[in-house]
Amino acid sequence: MLYQQYGVVALLLALVAGLIFSKRSPALWFGGALLLSYLIGWLPLERALQNFANPSLITLLLLLLVSIGIEKSQLVSWLSRGFQGKHLGSVITRLSLSSALMSAFINNTAVVSTLMSSLRHHNHFAASKLLLPLSYSAILGGMLTLIGTSTNLIVNGFVEQSGEPLLGFFDFTLLGALVLTAGIVVLIIGSRWLPDNSKDAGQSTPYYLTAHVRDDSQLIGKTVEQNQLRELQALFLAEIQRGSEHICPVTPDTLIAAGDELRFVGDLEAVSRLQQFPGLELLRQDQQQGELLEAVISYSSRLVGKSLKQLRFRHEYDAVVIAVRRGHERLQGGLGDLILHAGDVLILSIGKHFPGQHQLSQEFIYVNGLAISTPLAKNRSHWVLLGFATALALSIAGIAPLIKSLPLLLLAYVAAGAVTVNEIKNRFPLELWLIVGSAIGLAQLMIETGVAGQIADGLILLVDGSGAYGALIAVFVATWLFTELVTNNAAAALTFPIAFAIAQNLGVDPVPFFMAVAFGASASFISPFGYQTNLMVYSAGNYQLRDYIRLGVPMALVYSSVVLVFLPLIYPF
Repeated sequence: MLYQQYGVVALLLALVAGLIFSKRSPALWFGGALLLSYLIGWLPLERALQNFANPSLITLLLLLLVSIGIEKSQLVSWLSRGFQGKHLGSVITRLSLSSALMSAFINNTAVVSTLMSSLRHHNHFAASKLLLPLSYSAILGGMLTLIGTSTNLIVNGFVEQSGEPLLGFFDFTLLGALVLTAGIVVLIIGSRWLPDNSKDAGQSTPYYLTAHVRDDSQLIGKTVEQNQLRELQALFLAEIQRGSEHICPVTPDTLIAAGDELRFVGDLEAVSRLQQFPGLELLRQDQQQGELLEAVISYSSRLVGKSLKQLRFRHEYDAVVIAVRRGHERLQGGLGDLILHAGDVLILSIGKHFPGQHQLSQEFIYVNGLAISTPLAKNRSHWVLLGFATALALSIAGIAPLIKSLPLLLLAYVAAGAVTVNEIKNRFPLELWLIVGSAIGLAQLMIETGVAGQIADGLILLVDGSGAYGALIAVFVATWLFTELVTNNAAAALTFPIAFAIAQNLGVDPVPFFMAVAFGASASFISPFGYQTNLMVYSAGNYQLRDYIRLGVPMALVYSSVVLVFLPLIYPF
């Protein structure tokens, strides 16, 4: 057993190192660790596979698929009407409450992506004042219910596998409400510290895009001024690439030649004006215009640090990048040679073979489709929301668990046309399923081999004299650190077996430790890369890292303080 413990520890260390230092998918590391455990003989095949059918995990997958219909309802537009106002504190309060309540029942990534569009065009306040509070309040709202965030359901899956009583739907609500209330106060005060980027020169959204002059274009032989390329209002002709010649700055007297690549900076909404010029194309003749998608490059994406040409982007994804945005940074050079960064916003013209979300989740975080889905009609929106509310009510009342009602609801959505089979296929969270299923098996391995108990004893010694409360603080802090270094779901997977072992070794109720893992795994506020919603608003709000530190550090301190003060009072040892 001792040698097996050393082997398991080595496997876990390799897993953690891979998650922190590698750009490869966490699903690959978790799946590889589980596979190795089976091949070595530490886990029987049947037990390794049965974890992928864990009821909490299946419920999580069903919720994410059902949320497709919720996202297409008019709920978001109804709520966004209340975001207008001239007093920043009032707007932040309404925004925070709305996004938090939605995140309590819907995936918070979907909440942020759907609310962003209305906030980016607020009548009185810059998007930079609103988008980071939107992300933080969505994170806080996810802690109000069992289904508010994937982490809560994942922790519940671990609880079920350990043989302990399952967590209830509203077990998170009281502590979550206290955290949300304190968080909203921080957001109201802290939003004044955020930059007002609308005061910057060039208030238009600074997308960087190129257009190609065809050989038969009517622009050829005329100057920039004659072609009225100086009168595009929200677009500025920054430079021209003519073969090996680079023309910058572009003067009104510059002649346009066949094959020129015109490079513009400005608002994407003005792109339609370029299409009015005969022979001026955003896409080459051999590139078919498809639906437009706005996507953000994730921190762990293999696209980071490479150019579109190096990646053979069009061939790999059946999509053409027609514009790029990086905050207010002025980009230069051709799109194909541009080195991509995490947080870059790409506007993609996608083809019919564009990969599904499960294939892209490690590369991109979807912000919103620019012609991808049509909102449901008012009556159908009511029906979709009523069906979801009914499924929740049946679960809360103990009549029918979500794992039974959600499949029926999803079938009803498909039958009514609110969700298509193709959308389910493209949105199926394959990586999340692989991560969680593998993590449950690895958690079992840690507990059964005694590795979790050994680590737990070490933590107890580390906080010697502090008792169960000191151990609880250690679990929370460890989970929070893992969340900032890897992902929230991976952090919960790594610390849960240790937290459970600590509770067993101390002979106390394990529920406070389960809650410490859940709340610690969602405490990601001080980095744009620690949580998906933080990265989604990074470029859209033209933020810099110091903006996250300026608002995120007070939020993290208040969040942690409220959790650690009230958690043992609400869930006593």
